[in-house]
Amino acid sequence: MRAIRVASAALLGVTALTFTAPAAFAGDRDDHNITPFAFSVQPSTIAAGGQVSLLLKRDGGCRGNATVTSGVFDTVTIPPGQSSATAMVDWDARPGAVYDVTFSCGGASGSTGLTIASGRSSSPTPVPLQRGVRAGVGGSVGGFDLKEIGMGAALITGSVGAAWYMTRRRSASDDS
Repeated sequence: MRAIRVASAALLGVTALTFTAPAAFAGDRDDHNITPFAFSVQPSTIAAGGQVSLLLKRDGGCRGNATVTSGVFDTVTIPPGQSSATAMVDWDARPGAVYDVTFSCGGASGSTGLTIASGRSSSPTPVPLQRGVRAGVGGSVGGFDLKEIGMGAALITGSVGAAWYMTRRRSASDDS
């Protein structure tokens, strides 16, 4: 009888873990950013007047010209056969503001944020290109949120603790 209780508690814990894991990633995903190509802006935070690299991984979904637009730099076209371009951030960009950078190609488009750091760039310096595109889950370009991780850990701990408590309470009442 005790084995059934332990198995039930373990099953409850695994079920709780299964249902909380997808929620940890749901906050980072924007359904309007699903594209047949991956994209990113490097660096994602830059001072006004700096130069950013616009990176595009075509993955078969973007065969023609790719257009990159933003309110903080002029429109840039990435021709077929190339996977990157650079853009100069406007000197009058607001420090602390996050500007949308939209990549469009083959009828699909997606956007990411570009944060303007406080201060100004002393001279426009080119950003070294990295190999490959930093792509996240479902095309998102983001990291883990500590609040979401903490809430997930609290839910899992609470579920496992409740299952253990219920199992211990039942076994104590069966022993008396």
